[in-house]
Amino acid sequence: MIPFLETLLALPFLAALAMVFLRGRSRGQVAWVAASAPLLGLALLAWMTPAVLQGWVPDAHHAWIPQIGLDFDLRLDGLAWMFAGLVLAIGALVVMYAHYYLSSEDSAPRFFGCLLLFMGSMLGVVIAGNLLLLMVFWELTSISSFLLIGFWYKRQDAREGARMALAITGGGGLALLGGVLLIGRITGSYDLDVVLASGDAIRASELYPWVLALVLAGVFTKSAQFPLHFWLPHAMAAPTPVSAYLHSATMVKAGVFLLARLHPALAGTDLFFYVVTGIGATTLLLGAWHAIFQHDLKGVLAYSTISHLGLITLLFGLSTPMAVVAGVFHILNHATFKASLFMAAGIIDHETGTRDMRRLGNLRRFMPMTSALAITASLAMAGIPLLNGFLSKEMFFSEALGIDGAHAGMRIAVAVAALLYGIFGVAYSLRFVHETFFGEGPRQLDAVPHEPPRWMRAPVAVLVLLCVAVGMFPAWTVAPVLHAGAMAILGQAMPAYSLAVWHGFNLPLLMSLCGIVGGIALYFGLRRLLDLHAIVRRSLGRNLFRWNMEALYALAERFTSRLANGSLQRSLAWLVLAALFAGVAPFVTGVSPPMEWRAPQPMPPLGWLLWLVLVACTAWTIRLYRQRLLALIVLGGAGLMVSLTFVFLSAPDLALTQLLVEMVSLALLLLGLHYLPPRSPPERTPVRRLRDIAIATAAGLGTGLLAYAMMTRAPGEPASIEMLARSLPEAYGRNVVNVILVDFRGFDTFGEITVFG
Repeated sequence: MIPFLETLLALPFLAALAMVFLRGRSRGQVAWVAASAPLLGLALLAWMTPAVLQGWVPDAHHAWIPQIGLDFDLRLDGLAWMFAGLVLAIGALVVMYAHYYLSSEDSAPRFFGCLLLFMGSMLGVVIAGNLLLLMVFWELTSISSFLLIGFWYKRQDAREGARMALAITGGGGLALLGGVLLIGRITGSYDLDVVLASGDAIRASELYPWVLALVLAGVFTKSAQFPLHFWLPHAMAAPTPVSAYLHSATMVKAGVFLLARLHPALAGTDLFFYVVTGIGATTLLLGAWHAIFQHDLKGVLAYSTISHLGLITLLFGLSTPMAVVAGVFHILNHATFKASLFMAAGIIDHETGTRDMRRLGNLRRFMPMTSALAITASLAMAGIPLLNGFLSKEMFFSEALGIDGAHAGMRIAVAVAALLYGIFGVAYSLRFVHETFFGEGPRQLDAVPHEPPRWMRAPVAVLVLLCVAVGMFPAWTVAPVLHAGAMAILGQAMPAYSLAVWHGFNLPLLMSLCGIVGGIALYFGLRRLLDLHAIVRRSLGRNLFRWNMEALYALAERFTSRLANGSLQRSLAWLVLAALFAGVAPFVTGVSPPMEWRAPQPMPPLGWLLWLVLVACTAWTIRLYRQRLLALIVLGGAGLMVSLTFVFLSAPDLALTQLLVEMVSLALLLLGLHYLPPRSPPERTPVRRLRDIAIATAAGLGTGLLAYAMMTRAPGEPASIEMLARSLPEAYGRNVVNVILVDFRGFDTFGEITVFG
């Protein structure tokens, strides 16, 4: 059988690897190689489409690390198929657009390599059939988005935005990993089919609140939900093709995808309803309100993205079958009009040199085609009839009004939030259109605006045509895709619904009309009452993030200066104290079992002689520590006694090793003496001297007692028996000591060799 899913997933990663070998090639060649991955992926997806639409779920299973439940499992149900289509189709359009957008100074192979890495990571998230595998790709999206947001790494805002996105989404990823591990503990498996079928067990578990909190932390950070939404506007420092891709079909959609994916397992409780609906409604209004007061075109679109993500989250929080259908529908609609708007904003920036609406205006006279496309996409974003945004907005209004009586208070709050969303959405869309394409201007531009190259505008035209086609003929265009995506979530609970432009005069239509009229009145009322161009809104979240990071750095600096201020004595003292604490803790807490001593073997006279010489050398080293050369020579005598002890115990190979170590160490220490004073400085105070004596005595006695205890414990099952039994048949060595060094503790020996080298 042809590995369709494996090939589908591998294509972006292979194309990203190919970018390494395309340095120095023409930009056209690089763009074609980059575009080949999503185009071939779409061909493979089209091949599997008939089967997916008929309800079959293509899958692939490969063992990876079965000991921890991590298998390389892939599955393509309707939801994964829908998202994979978005990732690949919009990815192909972004590649075409980026070919014309990037300047000659930008490295095309580096850009497309990072973009393809991100594309493959997002594909892995949507088609993963194992939750741990999903986590692997989830973290890859965070890393690759960090590289894309910080692509212009010489700019401070790009570096800051990339770090902020990585810190927030990376922290959410750690929380999500905790939630996934708890889900695996409850269900006994990380297989997605098992998890989705175990919804009742998960909801009935006492761990369910923790599971929900950790999973939602990952979802909310990735999809920029309140109060962790502030990272997304600062990700606008990325090149516009990156913004168009991240904000429409990939990065921020990963969170709502996971919310949809785990909906059968987590939804259905009051806790889920109130938390997800409440956070979604708050994000919906907060993002829409802030979008009205932005001056940067991409800033308006960023905050509108936050608002629309809040809308999708709210719909999944309502959890009714039609709310889920509306959430899936709005994911599709938002992807099309938001990608086209970001690309249009990039064209304006590319051809005028600015995205500041205070310097723009009247662009419809200079860029009529781009203006028409951007205005149409803006109207779709505002939810104007005959465009796709209107249909999913009507579904949202209908579900907001239809919350059952058990949640009457939430019904009123959601209905009010829905109406305000309609007003704010029209207001910021109207500002985007009016201040960019109408009115007076442009002002203080470095060049006369003009239309971009035809093929740079083509991706925008394709997406806008989709907005119009879906808005006018939804049953012929988007119905199969929507049905497949929603069916994968709802299963047998899939409701009957009708995708039509006209449903008669009803309350949702009245809310839409109120939103349109109210949005127009709000925008022009604000223009009359306020100087919108003079309003500068500060990002509270960004300031708190920066304050926390600065406080963390200051704390780390103070902590480091106290622990490691350059004093070797202080560092050694902390190390020895930590070892003492670790050794004493089991005895103090009562964890350590009682000692059962056995009689030691008698010491022959030669053993006592070696021991006395060893003790004498050690004591004399302490006495002569200020005279470094003499102390070093006497210390070498102690090492020689250790070697002779090994000979006495019939271990000549260890004795030889010890002797060689002593020779090399002595030579190195003699070289080191050249850089040290001939005598040690006296101690600062008697108290410090007594402190050091106490620490050294306690550590020495503790180590000695530990060694004595290990050698005189009652006979049990020593580790040496297993090592003796496995040495020859598994490691092919008769010298057990050598086998221990090379095989049983090979990594330890490798580390020692590395340090010594």
